[in-house]
Amino acid sequence: MNDREAIEAAFGGEIEAGEARDAVLRTIAALDAGALRVADKVDGEWIVNAWVKEAILLHFRLADLRTFELGALEFHDKIPPKRDLAAAGIRVVPPGVVRYGAFCEPGVVVMPGYVNIGSYVGSGTMVDTWATVGSCAQIGRDVHLSGGVGIGGVLEPPGARPVIIEDGAFIGSRCIVVEGVLVEEGAVLGANTTITSSTPIIDVTGAEPVEMRGRVPANSVVVPGTRAKEFPAGAYQLQCALIIGRRSASTDRKTSLNEALRVFEVQA
Repeated sequence: MNDREAIEAAFGGEIEAGEARDAVLRTIAALDAGALRVADKVDGEWIVNAWVKEAILLHFRLADLRTFELGALEFHDKIPPKRDLAAAGIRVVPPGVVRYGAFCEPGVVVMPGYVNIGSYVGSGTMVDTWATVGSCAQIGRDVHLSGGVGIGGVLEPPGARPVIIEDGAFIGSRCIVVEGVLVEEGAVLGANTTITSSTPIIDVTGAEPVEMRGRVPANSVVVPGTRAKEFPAGAYQLQCALIIGRRSASTDRKTSLNEALRVFEVQA
């Protein structure tokens, strides 16, 4: 029985969780080393590795609470903070934390933020102050998660897509992206934009609005908005997200980003 088979059998109750302990530990170690991911992009589509999420859930069940001391800091948890950061080539500013079982490519900077187990963060990405990367979130390369950004964790059900932020995206301050939302390559979310799986994302750049949910198209410039809805008690404004433009094609993402922020008057 290979590791995947053992984990699926334990999660499905066919064998005791303890019988799959070694398989679970190897899987979490592979996540920590970046040798395995919760989700992979295959032929342009994101595929969820449900058994890997099952391993994380089993790990919580099998692990014991213990105390970890890192210098003057003390933690009491089932999963320790990530160690050997210099060897990994990542910068973590106190009191920022990357949890064991998460992987950051070399060149990632984590200000006083948090990266949870199962997450993958690509090189050149900034996790800014008080930004959080929830469990299993997949963050691409050269992404900026601005101050106070909340990237939601998606552990259950195991087959559910995690939050995915693709390469070159800019997520403005205090944005919230949760419930398996996909933000495609190069998109810009203006400050305070909240997107859940049910949030209407409305493209208002054409003659007629085009509505979608759960996905922000590549290079879109998005700001928070509202639209009226009738209720028995009257008409009220409900939250939505508005696509107000597109980033121009450029090999220099930073130049293109600055242009988008200026032209579309987007708050970062």
